[in-house]
Amino acid sequence: MRRCRYRGQGKAHIQHVLTAIAVNIERLSGLPSTEEAPTPRRPTAFQNYLDQREIPRPKSWRTLGS
Repeated sequence: MRRCRYRGQGKAHIQHVLTAIAVNIERLSGLPSTEEAPTPRRPTAFQNYLDQREIPRPKSWRTLGS
């Protein structure tokens, strides 16, 4: 990317964006495939607090308004 093929700031910007996309696709194609599901996250301290006191908690904060 040191030398740009096109003249003008707009065309040079497009070339740099497309080059970055191509580089990222190359990087992603080289990653090993993940067949297994990711491990679930550990509960937070607040979730543990609610669970210890048997206080029901919603699945998501987004469901509170529904």
